Formats: sequence, C-alpha cells, structure tokens
Amino acid sequence: HFIQEPQDAYIVKSNPIKLRCRAAPALQIFFKCNGEWVHQNEHFSQEYKDLSTGLKVRDVMINVSRQQVEDFHGPEDYWCLCVAWSHLGTSKSRKATVRIAYLRKNFEQDPQGKEVPINGMIVLHCRPPEGVPVAEVEWLKNEELLSSLTDDNIDTRADHNLIINEARLSDSGNYTCLASNTVAKRRSATATVIVYVDGGWDEWSEWTLCNSQCERQRSRECNSPAPRHRGKMCEGNSQTTENCTDGLCMDSSNDVALYSGLGAGIIAVAILVVAVMLYRKNHSEYGVDVIDSSALTGGFQSFNFKTTRQGNPLLLNSSMHPDLTVGRTYSTPLCFQDSTDKELFDPLPDIKVKVQSSFMVSLGVAERAEFHAKAPAETFPRDLSQDYCSTVDRRKKGLLALNGPFNTGKEELRTTGVFGHPGGRLVVPNTGVSLLVPHGAVAENMSWEMYMVINQGEASVQTLEGCEILLGPEVTYGPPGLDLFCPVAMTIAHCAEVDAENWNIQLKKKTQDSKWEEVMSVEEECTSCYCLMDLTSCHLLLDQPGSYALVGEPLTQAAIKRLKLAVFGSMEASSMNYSLRVYCVDDTPHAFQGVVAAEKTRGGQLLEEPKTLPFRANTFSLQVSIQDVPQFLWSIKPFTTCQEFSFPQVWCSNQQPLHCAFSLERYSPATSQLSCKISVRQVKGHEQILQVYTAVAKTEKESVPFFMQTDCTITSQTGPGAFKIPLSICQRICATFDTANAKGKDWQLLAQKLHLDRNLGYFAKQRSPSAVILSLWEARHQDTADLDSLASALEEIGKIHSKSSPKDQDEPEPDFNHIQAGSLCGTGQRTSPKTEDSAPEYTG
Repeated sequence: HFIQEPQDAYIVKSNPIKLRCRAAPALQIFFKCNGEWVHQNEHFSQEYKDLSTGLKVRDVMINVSRQQVEDFHGPEDYWCLCVAWSHLGTSKSRKATVRIAYLRKNFEQDPQGKEVPINGMIVLHCRPPEGVPVAEVEWLKNEELLSSLTDDNIDTRADHNLIINEARLSDSGNYTCLASNTVAKRRSATATVIVYVDGGWDEWSEWTLCNSQCERQRSRECNSPAPRHRGKMCEGNSQTTENCTDGLCMDSSNDVALYSGLGAGIIAVAILVVAVMLYRKNHSEYGVDVIDSSALTGGFQSFNFKTTRQGNPLLLNSSMHPDLTVGRTYSTPLCFQDSTDKELFDPLPDIKVKVQSSFMVSLGVAERAEFHAKAPAETFPRDLSQDYCSTVDRRKKGLLALNGPFNTGKEELRTTGVFGHPGGRLVVPNTGVSLLVPHGAVAENMSWEMYMVINQGEASVQTLEGCEILLGPEVTYGPPGLDLFCPVAMTIAHCAEVDAENWNIQLKKKTQDSKWEEVMSVEEECTSCYCLMDLTSCHLLLDQPGSYALVGEPLTQAAIKRLKLAVFGSMEASSMNYSLRVYCVDDTPHAFQGVVAAEKTRGGQLLEEPKTLPFRANTFSLQVSIQDVPQFLWSIKPFTTCQEFSFPQVWCSNQQPLHCAFSLERYSPATSQLSCKISVRQVKGHEQILQVYTAVAKTEKESVPFFMQTDCTITSQTGPGAFKIPLSICQRICATFDTANAKGKDWQLLAQKLHLDRNLGYFAKQRSPSAVILSLWEARHQDTADLDSLASALEEIGKIHSKSSPKDQDEPEPDFNHIQAGSLCGTGQRTSPKTEDSAPEYTG
C-alpha cells in the first residue's frame, strides 16, 4: 500500500518541482509520466525499515522541469503516477498533474465606483485575471483588508463580488480587488464608493401672528436629516405664507387702485367684444365659424361651415355644449387627407382657426395648442418639462378625460387555484399575466388557495407621481398571509420598448393607504426581489404577496411605448349606414381584452389583423384618417375624414382603450362591399396603415375571430404538468450547480449561460440559487414549446468543463451531456464507449 502518493504541483517561474512516492512493502518503485516510463537514472530512491510494522519502506522521488512540461503536447495536462512492485503483486498510485503557474496582469472586470443612498445595497463586481491555479480574491477598503467574518453586513462569497447589504456612511471609501495565487498578486483599479444622505424637512414651525398685510408665515429647515455626501437638498420652499383673514383684509388706501383696475378691465372687455363682432362681420364671406368640437368623436380639430347645426351620430356625449369662455389659436398643420375637403381651403393657406370648446380643454388639446411649432428638438431634461409633466399630472387626476365608450366600472378579472408542495401555475387568460409557484415553495402536507386579480379601475393611476405611466396592468396576488419557502415568479406583459437611456422603469407596490412605493428600479441591484425585462413581458421574483405595477418615466423624447391598433365595423340602425371604429390601446393582451369585450357587446367585426405602432414621447398628437373611400359608392360626413388624439390622451391612457369612429353611408342598397384605408400616424413619428375590405350586406357577413391565436381558457395547473423541466432533472441540476466548485462550475455559470447574470446578489441570498434560476427560466419560456435553450446551455457548460478539467481514466466526472441530451430532452440514447480511453458518444 502507498504511504505517500504524488500530489498535483505547479511550476513557478523556472524552478522544477519534486514528485514523491512511498510504499510498503515494496521491492521497487518507478514513475510513469504521460504513459511512458521515467528512466531509472532520474529516480532518487532510498529504503528503510518501519520500526512499528517491521516492513520495508521504499521512498522514491523525481524532478519535473518547466522545459519538460512545455515540450509536452497532449490532449490533457502533463501527468505522472508511480507503480510499486512487491512479492504480492503491483499497485498504481493516483495521477498527479503538473502545470505551469501564471497569473495575467489585467483583470477581466474591474470594480466600478458608484454613489448609493444610505441603507441601499452596494454590489461591486470583480473578475480576477486568468491564472493557474485560479486566483483567490480579497477586498481592500482604504488599503485595509475586509472580512465577512467580522462584519455581518458584508458578503464576499458571491463570485468574487463584494456585497454590502445595507450601506452605512462609514462604508464610503476606496475599494480595491486583490487577486493572488502561488505565482503573483494583482491589484484592480480602485473604485470609489460614496454613501449619501438626501435631506429631509423637519416639522413645520408655528404660524406667526397676522401682520399688517393680513399674512402669516411659518418655516421649516432641511435638517431631518441634513443632506450629506452629495445628497439632494429638500424639495419645496422653506417658508410658507398664507392669508389670515380669508381675503377680507383690505387697506382703504388701495380702494382707488382697485376700482380703477376694475373699470379698466370692463372697458377692455367691451372693446374686445366689439372688435370680435366687426372681425366676424368683415370675414363672413369665408363661411368659417367657431366649431362645436363636441360634435366630433373625441373633440378633434376641424372646421365647419355656417349651416344649421344638428346632432351628429358620432357624438360620444350629446349633452355636452361648447364653452365659449375658453379659446386658443391653432397654427398647426391641418389634418386633411381627403382631396374634396382640401380644395375648400386652398384659398386660405395661412388661416389660423380658433377652436373654442370645454371638451377640447378636457382632452388637453388646448394645453398643447402650439406643440407643432414649439416642441423641443430631440431630448429634454429628465423631468421632460414642467408643462408636459403638469399636463400629464392633470390627465391622471381626471381633468383630462379619456375618449371612448369605456367606463371604469369593469368586471373584475380574477383567477384562483389551490397549490400544495408540488407547486403549479396560475394564469389570467388572454391577459399576459401568470404566476409560477415552484415545486417545494409550499410546505409538505400544506396547501394554499392562491389568487390573482387585475385591477381595472383608475384609482391607482391617480396616485402615480410626476410623469409616470403604467406600462402594464396592476396585478394583485395573495392571500396576504401567504408563507412560502422560495419566491414565486410573476409574469406581466408591458408596452414599453425597453431602453435604459430613454426610460426609468420601476416596480412599485401598493401600500395599505393605497399609495405606491418603489420596490426597485429594473436597472439597479436589489436583494428583495428580481425583475427581468423581455421585449414584451416583465418577469418578477417576489417573496411577498400584494399589489404590484410596472411604472415608467420617460427620460428623453426617444422613449417609445407600443400601441395596438385595430379596426372594427358593424351596420348601424339604418341599413344604409356602416360604422368603422378605430382603437388605439397600449400593446398588452389585457388592454386589448377591453376592446374585445366592448365590440362583442355591439356585434362588431374585426376587419384587419391588429398592428403595432411605436408612439414616441415627443409631445405630438396622434392622427387617424380614412382614405381611398369609393366616392361613387359611399359618402362620409364632411370634415370628419381626419380625427386626432392629443398627446396626453395617448401617452397617459394607462391600459384604457381610446377610440374614434367614422360613419359611412352607401348610396344604394346594392352596394355590398366596402374597401378603404385607415391611416394612424403620430405627428413627426411613425405611421401604420389598416387595410379594410369587407362585406357589409348582412347575408354576406362572415365570422371573423377576435384573436388570431387560440384563446386560452386554462386558469391553473398543478403538479409536474405545470412545468417544462421534469422534477428529477431540476433536482439533478440543482445538486450539481448549488455546490461551490473550484473549477467555476456553479450556479453563477448556469445563470450566465441562461442570460440571467445580472443582479446575482439576489440569487446568492436564496437557499437554492439554481432552483430560483430555473423558476425564472420556466416563467420566461412558458410560451415556447421546447427546452432547446436550457439544453444548449448545459451542453455548452459540459464542453467548457471538459476543456478546463479533462477526465482521468480512474476518476469519472459528472455527465453533462447525459443531462442535456438524454434526460432533459428525452430523446438521447447513450452508447457504450468503444475503448477505455474513448469519450462517450450520444445519438438522438
């Protein structure tokens, strides 16, 4: 038996290494390197007797030089073993590998400096230089060594990264990543971390006594806490003044000035009225009059000639009357696509039309009357502009009403299911909203009745701040007292074209007082939850039940949200009239469901497959026009061929559909076909064309489905059938990757190959990081029909592993190829190896 076997060794610089072997009882010992015997002259041996056992012990040693290792060119590392002989037989020792040690100079990733708020999480990434053996990493703060053993707030275990769970002021400093192995030490670039404190107001002071101007003041100071380390100053004023006599206080010396001002105002109004009357009289030959914009669907800019005013079948609210107290001058390009309409205004190329209506104000058009002429070029400050944000804010508070037949009292979308230890999936059909409950999340012998609810009211929208808008539906899951061992994966469809330069996207949760609080920004590191943004869906890993919403704030005019466009049609009460209804809605399945529900009640037909329009945050409106109507077969009311949604209407629709309508009348009952085009375009933006070709005679109507895909009716699945990855394979993957491995084969490599390698601090806090990663993969690929991406990732890991650590003949390695090809896909067949040294082959 061997008393000492040769050990793995590293050659540092040009110094040879010694391999040693001892065995008893042994008559002879020889080394064998790379399959060839080492010459007897290169062995250094001695023999002695073990006094405790009385056996003869032989001790043999050889030297291996750097030149020998460099000259060897084989499929694996340079290796040696020793063979011992005795009168009882022979024995072979373990293989010992010999490698040349090195450590490259440049780090693969240097830590980056950052500024974080107090109590926030700090994550500094570090990837050491390539080296043999693999470099160990330590962290220095201000040149002093950091240790997670002496500070529970610090974690240095996650892939060489430094994680400070809750930032303290004392954590500000210069951080350096130190990498070292047997041959050298390397220092990364220094990263400066600043922990800042934003200022906060203290209590308000008591009101002062009422002064001679009938005013009183109170003040506050920005010292609770005071801003530190570049923290923001408090927002708002430090002093407040208010009237203390309800406006009844008046100095007699000011009476003369007051009455003089009133008199001047009355005279000015009288002069203005006379001037307007003279102007209208002098220009009456043009036949242009102030329009009652409530006579058009949605209150769009247009003209009207002096004719007897009558009801309009497109009117959304026939009880609304014009308010002539509000007026704005419009110098923007007029929206006329129909040639017959345009000819009427050719003599007036530079006309400025005065549109006066409370409905126009309610739609926000008056607020942005001159956007076409005054809109900024390409970008604007982070708050977009005070005017824009204030308009958006009023829109969310209900001052800018939505256009369309939808009210807030909708039927609640709710789905429930009972889940136990095997887990399962909960789906709200046709909304893009689902919940994955992983296997093992619920304790054994326990079950929970879980639910998901989509809030369809507008109460939540009114509590959003500044320029924020909803990018998807507000979703609640529960019950409130839910107790799980691992996070659930919630999927919510969104309508944003995700770009960190143009959007600030946050996940928010509703508090008990129905206000929204930020949970995380999707671009920041967070250990309380995880957010993965795909092109059309957001995948969340959540520990706590509650109401969640994805909220976006545009940072530049290039920010884009997607709109879904659809056109429906139906015969009106009069058999000669046909109505076309065009819908513009946030591009999420849930929002389009509202359109489907409304059209099913009124018997509408989907006339063209819905299309997507990118809508930019450039403050310009959305125009909808009808074109190429056969003029000898159909007629349309004058000046209704183009209609318009104001920018705040569209941008702040918050999952509520907008629509406008065109009413066409056929000249003859024999006309049975309608063909035309609907153009939907944003001013200085994109355009989409909806092609309409339909039969209008009731006997020729065909049923057109609302959805091009199969409607989803399954609301819950439980047990193994709800998951794409078989449980046995999932457990096998977790057992392989959850355990730290010196060769780099751990859950972080799995996350990297599955393209989930950001916010690794969240996974590091989980009991089984691999299981949580696979849950996220399940949620992300719930609509795909195969496991190709996971199988490819495991296959690639297997190839990387086989290159970095070739298999020894006597030491089998984990079989990654069998996991991906045989067990995971279910089609692989393993064949017997041809020889002892040949690699296993797979078919399938």
